[in-house]
Amino acid sequence: MHQIATTPFHLDRLDPPLMSRTARAFADRMAARRSVRHFSADPVPLDVVEEAVRAAATAPSGANLQPWRFVMVTDAARKRRLREAAEAEEIEFYTRRASDEWLRAVAPMGTDWQKPFLETAPVVIVVFEVHQGPHTPKPYYVKESVGIAVGVLITALHLSGLATLTHTPSPMRFLNEICERPAEERACLVLPVGYPAEGVTVPELTRKPLSEVLVRR
Repeated sequence: MHQIATTPFHLDRLDPPLMSRTARAFADRMAARRSVRHFSADPVPLDVVEEAVRAAATAPSGANLQPWRFVMVTDAARKRRLREAAEAEEIEFYTRRASDEWLRAVAPMGTDWQKPFLETAPVVIVVFEVHQGPHTPKPYYVKESVGIAVGVLITALHLSGLATLTHTPSPMRFLNEICERPAEERACLVLPVGYPAEGVTVPELTRKPLSEVLVRR
């Protein structure tokens, strides 16, 4: 069996106090991250978004097949089409397909079928899973790999001073047509990206304490 070539790897070993300060500072910055549903239309530096995607593409993936595609939509007409198609699906979801239990769960968030952020945000990133196709191999652990990459992307955007939101219209096949992507690519997430709108507010949520999410054995 052919073995992949290897290369030396170096990771700076920090002093434990510096490690602690670094980890704490990062956790504190991420604790301030919030999902934003109201965006300013002000343009953002596109190179910043591109670098965030570059960071996302460093995520580990099954067999290193990197089964992701990030479509950065900035064209106003295309964003309008995206919003209209997403809202058509959302109306159907909220009025017919969503369970009462789910509707009760999201009611405190104030969400509904209207998705103006898909048009207002200066950038919309549509994330696709890349499955087997004419020019793409069979991938492994696709959802896990893409999920990790999206986590890196959200982190990179937040640390760069940009807000975002995870939006999952269902079904999503319309995104292939709007983004002009082949059938083997399957949309899994839509991320509007930009600056928060002036005076924007977010739900006052609390996150579970470390003692509830970390188990020591």
